[in-house]
Amino acid sequence: MRIRKNPQYRPRPLKEAGTLFTFRSLFTILAALVFLCPSCKPAGQGRTTVRLAYLQSDLHHLPAFVALERGFYREEGLTVEIAGVFKAGPELMSGFSSGSLDAGYVGLAPALVAAANGTARIALIAQVNKNGSALVVGKDSPVSRPAELKGTVIAIPGHATIQDFLLRRVLADAGIGDNGATIITIKPPEMISVLSGGQIAAFMAWEPYPSLAVTNDAGRVLSYSQDIWPDHPCCVLAVSTAFLEKHTAEVNALRRAHRKSIDYIENNPGESVSIGVKYTAMDPAVVTLALGHIQFDEQLSSSRVLDYALTLNKLGYTGIGDPPSFLQSLLHTSP
Repeated sequence: MRIRKNPQYRPRPLKEAGTLFTFRSLFTILAALVFLCPSCKPAGQGRTTVRLAYLQSDLHHLPAFVALERGFYREEGLTVEIAGVFKAGPELMSGFSSGSLDAGYVGLAPALVAAANGTARIALIAQVNKNGSALVVGKDSPVSRPAELKGTVIAIPGHATIQDFLLRRVLADAGIGDNGATIITIKPPEMISVLSGGQIAAFMAWEPYPSLAVTNDAGRVLSYSQDIWPDHPCCVLAVSTAFLEKHTAEVNALRRAHRKSIDYIENNPGESVSIGVKYTAMDPAVVTLALGHIQFDEQLSSSRVLDYALTLNKLGYTGIGDPPSFLQSLLHTSP
């Protein structure tokens, strides 16, 4: 039997027909896969990036440095981007206010003030450390006790910081009160040179700056913060409420990585010093001395936070009408 060919028929080249078939088939297959498995995404896509910040050379934030160095964020399935390294807590809180941060290691005081005054919507998911600050005077200063600071100029990192609160507390205990000395704000990296130059009589700062002053023979510690307010809360791990509402799993993973870091610091002091040296650019002797005055502890005491919130009200930094209810909405420290 003979097969008649249509004289109008023009066969396509085999290569062109095969290519067209391949693209159409591939598109059909991919579309079907997306329809059948909408949660399936190509590798490397769809993972939420956590925009994290901490304070410059602040040894209190060693858990963040450890998590970055030891890969604890990766172990918990997190992609972390360092979105800011700030010089003081109030500056870091401005990152939350502008919406450029998802999480941050920051002092409890600026976190409370920003949340109470409505300039940042945050939640506190863990404590970072207790203690870890000191009141430092010049190496050759005649001052031997806080009461002798009456009439002098004293520097703090910023108003409404834990160092501000601690200084006011030590001055009150010394009987000279808030008006007994002139309190100015200076960023901690600049404090030692200003102290050595005689522009200030003392400074209250976080570690490692007090230990740096001692190690460099530029100053001596008049009072450690654990002597002013024993086991006081200092820094916290905060997240924006918008991030918490949308990414609960990532927040829990962030908390787990933080816990791993604190365990690592406790069990690996030598390696922790090395990591601290890398992120603060200070000598091992400074970091070792400073770590002896910092207690890393993830458990945030609600009663201690309440005590501090009430004090901030008294100082006029906040006007929290119902502190217990305020703290109940602010603290998200479990699971």
